[in-house]
Amino acid sequence: MMIRAKLASLALIGTAIGSHAAWADSGWSELNMTRGVTDISRKIYDLHMEIFWVCVGIAVIVFGAMIWSIINFRKSRGAIPDVTLVHNTKVEVIWTTLPVIILIAMAVPAARTLVEIEDTTKTELTIKVTGFQWGWQYDYLDDGVAYYSHLDRKSDAARELLSGIDPNSVEHYLLNVDHPLVVPVATKVRLLVTGADVIHSWWVPAFGVKKDAIPGFVNEAWFRVDADKPGLYRGQCAELCGRDHGFMPIVVDVRSKADFAAWLKDTAAEQRQAAAPAAPATAAAGSTASLAAAATAH
Repeated sequence: MMIRAKLASLALIGTAIGSHAAWADSGWSELNMTRGVTDISRKIYDLHMEIFWVCVGIAVIVFGAMIWSIINFRKSRGAIPDVTLVHNTKVEVIWTTLPVIILIAMAVPAARTLVEIEDTTKTELTIKVTGFQWGWQYDYLDDGVAYYSHLDRKSDAARELLSGIDPNSVEHYLLNVDHPLVVPVATKVRLLVTGADVIHSWWVPAFGVKKDAIPGFVNEAWFRVDADKPGLYRGQCAELCGRDHGFMPIVVDVRSKADFAAWLKDTAAEQRQAAAPAAPATAAAGSTASLAAAATAH
């Protein structure tokens, strides 16, 4: 009776938890994966939930049978252990075939999703992402734009020991950067991810993208943000890469196609202008070197 009472109490607690508002969309999302703002992230989420509920169903059957056996065949009810082993071919065929069928049923959609995750064909924008201690470098390979992204100054100042700055007073503490990655909506963006020193990992949960940045290797990833989902999306380095691993966040600024085109044009012009004064100086240095070489020859 005591065991049944305890089981009944556990069942009531489970029912209360399941019906509580904390398990609604807002609360559940804090514990579970996010559906994200890309088609591939939603497919990953749906696959995760599908397999999760299959595992829950298996757990209910297996542990239910175990609990039922423990309750009904316990010593206090006069159960006597029987060491006689009984061979049942039908049962063995069932418990071998059923798991195989379940695994195949889970493997097919999983393989389909994995293939799509790795499909970087028909991309419209290619960006090289280089992880380094402690930040990221973004190179727009087809547009001549490149810049570095570091932890923003406010977070960097607040994280210092004895800084006297309350981290709660800093908006998006440790999750903000000085120069975010800028991309357009409704565009298949291809990432070429590598590392400059140690292994890092570029991870933005809302995109369903997590790709290791390994020195000497180039990994590929892609994402396409929904047309109606512009905004800022945050991530972090997901590989323990050294002392300041926790201080190299990722911020992606998703803009409309028109705003992105304007930003790209302005940024490219600014970088060309910044590099222009170096050209005459280099030419002058080259001329001086040539004159010196000629004088030495004579």
